[in-house]
Amino acid sequence: MKHILSLAQVALLAAALAVVTPASANVKLPHVFGSHMVLQRDQALPVWGWADPDEKVSVQIGDQPAVTATANKAGEWSVTLPKMAAGGPFVMKIAGKNTVTLEDVLVGEVWLCSGQSNMEMVVASCVNAQQEIAAANYPKIRTIKVPKLTASVPARDFPGEWQVCSPETAGGFTACGFFMARELQKKLNVPIGLINSSWGGTRIEPWTTPAGFAQVPTLADIQQKIAKADPHAAEFKEGLGKYLDKVEAWTQATRQSITQEKLIAPMPEFPQEFVPLAARPGPHGQPTTLYNAMIQPLVPFAIRGAIWYQGESNHAEGKLYTEKMKALVKSWRLLWNCELPFYYVQIAPFPYGNENPAVLAEFWEAQAAALEIPNTGMVVISDVGDYKDIHPKNKQEVGRRLALLALKNLYGQNDLICSGPTFKAMVIEGDKIRVRFDNIGGGLASRDGKPLNWFEIIGKETDWTKAAAAIEGDSVVLSSAKVTAPVAMRFAWNKSAEPNLMNKEGLPASAFRSGKEPQVDILSLNVPEAKDYELLYALDLAKAGKQITYDVDRRAQIIGPIDRVAYFLELRKQGEPAQWVYVSMDTFTTDLSKLGVPTVASKAKFQTKVSHMNVLSSDPRITAGNDLAGNIEFCPHNYGPRNAAGIPNASDGVWDFGDEISDPEDGYGCMQIHNFNAKQTLFALNNWKAGSGADLGIGNSDPHASGGRTLDWTFNHNAAQYVVKQLKVLVRLKK
Repeated sequence: MKHILSLAQVALLAAALAVVTPASANVKLPHVFGSHMVLQRDQALPVWGWADPDEKVSVQIGDQPAVTATANKAGEWSVTLPKMAAGGPFVMKIAGKNTVTLEDVLVGEVWLCSGQSNMEMVVASCVNAQQEIAAANYPKIRTIKVPKLTASVPARDFPGEWQVCSPETAGGFTACGFFMARELQKKLNVPIGLINSSWGGTRIEPWTTPAGFAQVPTLADIQQKIAKADPHAAEFKEGLGKYLDKVEAWTQATRQSITQEKLIAPMPEFPQEFVPLAARPGPHGQPTTLYNAMIQPLVPFAIRGAIWYQGESNHAEGKLYTEKMKALVKSWRLLWNCELPFYYVQIAPFPYGNENPAVLAEFWEAQAAALEIPNTGMVVISDVGDYKDIHPKNKQEVGRRLALLALKNLYGQNDLICSGPTFKAMVIEGDKIRVRFDNIGGGLASRDGKPLNWFEIIGKETDWTKAAAAIEGDSVVLSSAKVTAPVAMRFAWNKSAEPNLMNKEGLPASAFRSGKEPQVDILSLNVPEAKDYELLYALDLAKAGKQITYDVDRRAQIIGPIDRVAYFLELRKQGEPAQWVYVSMDTFTTDLSKLGVPTVASKAKFQTKVSHMNVLSSDPRITAGNDLAGNIEFCPHNYGPRNAAGIPNASDGVWDFGDEISDPEDGYGCMQIHNFNAKQTLFALNNWKAGSGADLGIGNSDPHASGGRTLDWTFNHNAAQYVVKQLKVLVRLKK
């Protein structure tokens, strides 16, 4: 019976979320229409609402002729008022069996302001807030705030009212929107209306319509998720039909079991993929739920364009975010049936914990790539952020830069510079790289008068290296004494980058990269012995997980007995030189499958000493040499600190180089090689099932990082910090 009730509850939730036409004889308007509102100038003006079926409704603004309509059988009516020039205040009257009068209506420019917390952030939270609020006597700037709501189906209305900007109200205005509006109002001398529909901490998917996801093939998985929760979709009907068939079969079987006094089976569990999206845990994170409740009720209210400040909650997605931006912009343009201007803010530098420094740079790249969408613009704010605060307080400059985009691209002020330098081309000139820029305005410059920073170059046999950067006209010329043959460059490729390259109008350049980053063969360059070995396995540890699938697996090609095995681990953090270690030894097994990562499937289980170990490493702390004594700890099991194997110099109380293998077999897992005489871990790969949360390192780990519990990287969960993490296993054929 519990499951039957759950199904009923789902149906009730769906019904409750559907917006019902108001059951009233009075003419009613959605709340986006109200006294003190701003209507969009120079556009036809849709006005809509509800009344009794077949009721005649007239709408008049100012002294213009009234426009009439008749409510349909559902009580819905709509009219379209003719275009109006900027001005006001006007009175709008909507008359049917009753009359609704809206006072102090202005006509000007209307902007939709949306996104997450940096758009929601109010003037009262900004730098110099008290002074800004005290001076905020701008009665021609108005706003309406859409409350935080979710819905599984498109809603028709929301509670809210328009506010006039004054020192008493300005503190609660969206800061980005207000400072943009202030700039526009000064330059255009027309009223500005702001519709603030934002919610802190939200992702981009909840703001996007189903049709938007359908426009972008790479987001088909999200579209399928939406369809399974949509009662109109074939996927929902088919899936729920199959479930009901199971319920009916269960019902019949259960009736028979009751008659026969037999035990009954549990009722089939209701499939969660058919639960309405807004009825699921964390509804404001589900696709379309914020569009349904916070965007659709605004449609088709006439607006000039949209501004968007969002991305922090999606920042680890890289290129996929570009696709999601396409879906969002296309979906809103379908709603308003026009190529709606869309201006957005590139998120600011921020540490995001111990996250790889390149993750945010790749997200900046994805945000910039969205500029390929027509009629869009991006504001770069790397120079006005706060690396320690995900909510930079200088929203004044953010709003001003958004206004610059609109003033130039929409309002015809063509003499303005609205963007910082943008990458145009890269040319290799011998030992230098020349980078040419567009949007240089009055010329390239350094914001602080210091040498340009955050430029890096790389050569075929070098790592990324800080480059000297010299301005030459529309170019920056890059060079480094350490790189004689550069092949690629990058700029601001780090989450902490606050670079100083700008144009003389004070607008900064965004992160970018160009050229093809080479794959440096560190093993061949640094380990002469490797020429005598054959590659057995190669594995990009970024792909590690419960199942290990090697990028190279040559077991079938290795013919004949082997006498030695070697391991090469290469690690590199963003912006730092590569670390590597090479260890070879007499083979400890003839079974090639047991020489790789010791998964359960491999059956590898070794806590044993190895002979004639040769060691080379980029890390000067590693004891290098030939014919060294060592031991390996290879197993998929759990393991404890007790030195059960009696490895010399190992501790019984610390995870180091003498640990005890214990059950279960499918446990934490370790792949470690040690020099016990030097009391060193040479390298460790532990808990590979955790993927980016695996333990990975060269040399001994810092015991303080684990409270003194470990020297072999156990419990460090640090694999995500490496942009390169390559393991190679090599074997030498016996002569």
